[in-house]
Amino acid sequence: MSFDQEKLKSEASNVVCSLDAKKCVPCEGGVPALTSDEAHAMLKQLKSEWKILADGHEIHRHFNFSNFFQTMSFVNALAHIANTEDHHPDLAIGYNYCKVTYTTHAISGLSENDFICAAKIDRLID
Repeated sequence: MSFDQEKLKSEASNVVCSLDAKKCVPCEGGVPALTSDEAHAMLKQLKSEWKILADGHEIHRHFNFSNFFQTMSFVNALAHIANTEDHHPDLAIGYNYCKVTYTTHAISGLSENDFICAAKIDRLID
């Protein structure tokens, strides 16, 4: 292995996997919800429109669209992500908006899964 390959291998081992590259892990309870500090650290990896609700148990983001077709196209793409990850948000949908709320019901709070799905949804809007 040449020097450059050694350096590349070393740098690659220090890279932290981004949230949108991760896969949700089934959660049946029995694990603690993220602490406030942990949740806020993960929130920094999402687009700034995501917010942690005051109780600290949910994250949400409001998406605006030009028309119903765009809204429903987004909702259908989001549904595919939710099904693939087996982690489903609460949605409020109207003619030109969609409000997405994530929480992990099994632990009555936030888990990494909520942030993984939010990051994947962010990619839909890029």
